[in-house]
Amino acid sequence: MTGLNAHADALALGITYTSPLSVLGGQAAFSLITAPGNAGIGIDATLTGPRGNAISGVATDTRTTLSDVIYQGTLKWNQGVHNQMVYVTGNIPSGTYDPNRLANLNLGFVAWDAGAGYTYLDPKTGHEFSVVGGFSYSLPNPHLQYQNGIDFHVDWAASQFVTKNVHIGVAGYLYQQITDDSGPGAKLGGFRGRAIGLGPQIGFIIPLAEGYQGYLNLKGYKDLEVENRASTWSTWVTFAVSAAPPEPPSKPALRK
Repeated sequence: MTGLNAHADALALGITYTSPLSVLGGQAAFSLITAPGNAGIGIDATLTGPRGNAISGVATDTRTTLSDVIYQGTLKWNQGVHNQMVYVTGNIPSGTYDPNRLANLNLGFVAWDAGAGYTYLDPKTGHEFSVVGGFSYSLPNPHLQYQNGIDFHVDWAASQFVTKNVHIGVAGYLYQQITDDSGPGAKLGGFRGRAIGLGPQIGFIIPLAEGYQGYLNLKGYKDLEVENRASTWSTWVTFAVSAAPPEPPSKPALRK
């Protein structure tokens, strides 16, 4: 019998450059993100052997550390209420991974993720729906001689603008590993993971200085189904600053 209790609190800090030039008819952007934070984990295990003999043990670890550096390139297109996007992202190890510690905020290996997304947004009705799907591929963890299998993931959200600057709705995700874990360290075999999560969200568009606006989003997920993964709940708070869209031109007054 094994009990696992873990938490992680991190502040992701990032910057995005958006190209003023059209690329393949779309808008290209590049982002860099890293996250300092605190992670803690506790394991309470009991091993029962022949004749009912049992051995118990407890291990805990907490540390404040730095995540890997995440880079992401995106290319987006807009046709009225329809918006499409493709992306490629990966990580640059920060060097703070410790294979002798239970608590880490970084991966300990290099991984890449690529996919595409779609957003429907109708300013007249206030309806919004977004979905992003992709595949992740990881190199082996050289410290543990363990390689994660390829996974497929989908994130989605649907919301309604209740005012010009506020929307509420639901968000969810699906994670499904599609190939086995491998390597000498994969003692449990393929160990394919699966998780489905769902929760509420609310967003606020905040006018800032002339020509700029902020966007604050709060959402939470609760795992409804898991396989070979810890059952979790998580809360995400996101704040981004960007150029405000131009105001529609005002109609000229009619002369009598």
